[in-house]
Amino acid sequence: MEIKLYDNERIDDLQYKGLRIIQKTDGFCFGVDAVLLANFAEVKNGDRVIDLGTGTGIIPLLLAGKTQAKEITGLEIQTEMAEMAARSIRLNDLEDKVRIVCGDIKRSVEEFGPSSFNSVVTNPPYMNHGGGLVNPSDMKAISRHEILCTLEDVIRSSSKLLVPGGQLAMVHRPERLVDILCLMRRYQIEPKYLRFVHPSPYKKPNLILIRGSRGGNPQLKMLDPLYVYDEKGNYSEEINRIYCRDAKTEG
Repeated sequence: MEIKLYDNERIDDLQYKGLRIIQKTDGFCFGVDAVLLANFAEVKNGDRVIDLGTGTGIIPLLLAGKTQAKEITGLEIQTEMAEMAARSIRLNDLEDKVRIVCGDIKRSVEEFGPSSFNSVVTNPPYMNHGGGLVNPSDMKAISRHEILCTLEDVIRSSSKLLVPGGQLAMVHRPERLVDILCLMRRYQIEPKYLRFVHPSPYKKPNLILIRGSRGGNPQLKMLDPLYVYDEKGNYSEEINRIYCRDAKTEG
């Protein structure tokens, strides 16, 4: 399919099931956190899934390749980013499974209705708003700082969007863990699984993966730590599996 590219845009090969994505050469691009979240999320056959703050659309693309979800929605407030993500969906001929909606997380329940999704995934802005001077019209700043929505907005909306027993999966920074746990409990999402992501062994974690269930029973399971690099500075075996780098050698 012929897809128009604009100035400062490129097509990147995800090296997974032939999937490709449009990204800006000078803008916000997806990182390992999005890939890890797509792998960590628990999406069952026939599920309806929404990605809050989808950005480039990387998580819906990966979930479309990895799962048998019935419908995947990516919600993005930035018009230009949402339009680019929609072109990536068309580029991969996934319009029958994935849709991109330009809208506000804070109004997502009005947009989609309560209890509309089995699974919510989100890679929200990590930085507290007010932690320095930020250009509110800058796309990178909006992706990284709580300018247009807060962590509480994300968790509150997730709780209302999920069916009872539905799953919220999130990637964030370790320093926000207490905030995340308190807010999940406040909005009736019980934390169920927590995993720390470390750059390498003996280094402090720089990401967390957390999954909770709406209305679930209290029981938090600590999963084994995930190391991005091994002691020799090479990608770890688990990272290679997540990125499907070993698939080629297995024939």
